[in-house]
Amino acid sequence: MPPMKNQPFNALDLDERFAQAQFMEVDADQSGQRIDNYLVARLKGVPRTHVYKLLRKGEVRVNKGRIRADYRLQAGDVVRLPPLKVTKKAPPKQLSQGLGRVLESSIIYEDDGLLVVNKPPGLAVHGGSGVDLGLIEALRQLRPDARYLELVHRLDRDTSGCIMVAKKRSYLRHLQQALRDKTAGHGGIVKVYQALALGAWPKRVSRVNAPLLKLEQSGGLAHIVKVSSEGKPSITDFSVLQRYQEYTLLEARPVTGRTHQIRVHAQFKQCPLLGDEKYGDDDANRLAVKLGLKRHFLHASALMFVLPGESAMTRVDAPLPTDLAGVLKLLESHKLNG
Repeated sequence: MPPMKNQPFNALDLDERFAQAQFMEVDADQSGQRIDNYLVARLKGVPRTHVYKLLRKGEVRVNKGRIRADYRLQAGDVVRLPPLKVTKKAPPKQLSQGLGRVLESSIIYEDDGLLVVNKPPGLAVHGGSGVDLGLIEALRQLRPDARYLELVHRLDRDTSGCIMVAKKRSYLRHLQQALRDKTAGHGGIVKVYQALALGAWPKRVSRVNAPLLKLEQSGGLAHIVKVSSEGKPSITDFSVLQRYQEYTLLEARPVTGRTHQIRVHAQFKQCPLLGDEKYGDDDANRLAVKLGLKRHFLHASALMFVLPGESAMTRVDAPLPTDLAGVLKLLESHKLNG
């Protein structure tokens, strides 16, 4: 049987397609990937433990030979899968025409290897945990012919703005390494946010360096993060964009990438974000709802990154969505000088 090239696997038809052994040829973009990760990404619906069992027993072969789970694939390798029986899953929720139009209009940058989307608020980046359809699943339905679409990083469900989606694995590797590099001058990525905080931001505070500890909640509750000496090093740079009588519009640039980092660092300086139900002020949040704000005021307003093979930095900007822009318009008459 000739090898299949770049053939995606769908959990809906795994049982029919894998009734017989299958062969797949690795292309240049997949080169360097570990065989276990390669299989997990393609065998949707197969438990990861079963993937490792297949590898241990030698039922998965590469170029007709047994391999370890940490084997890194090379272009031209032929991967053989044994016959598999997997129970069909319910079909995924279908993308509505309305959401499809919103997402299509939200793509603010695209090249051969990358999409940047101005993510709408309220849309999770991926499905699961009660979310039927996330951004990445919706994009895959919107672009059914796309061979590869993977999230480069994440945003909270209620945070709007710039998020990168790789169209090639080589771009995913490059950009995720750049995120780890942290420093834009060394090929890293700069993330820029706009946030509306309660109160007057301290004039002498331009950087918050406070370790953050993520606490696991029981009973399926969402996790919470707090400043703690036991936490991981966390740094955010802040600058004031506009002061109002009771609020401060901030630009935030996270140097590290911890969960809820900007929100918790703002709270740590007694200036929690407006609308933040987890780390904010309840009375202020109730007033914010009357102003039309139904989420925390945090928007990923820009990304700066260096693309593979280039030296110049690319910048992508995402305009404020209507709900956040509306709040600022209401505050126009409350601006302060200085």
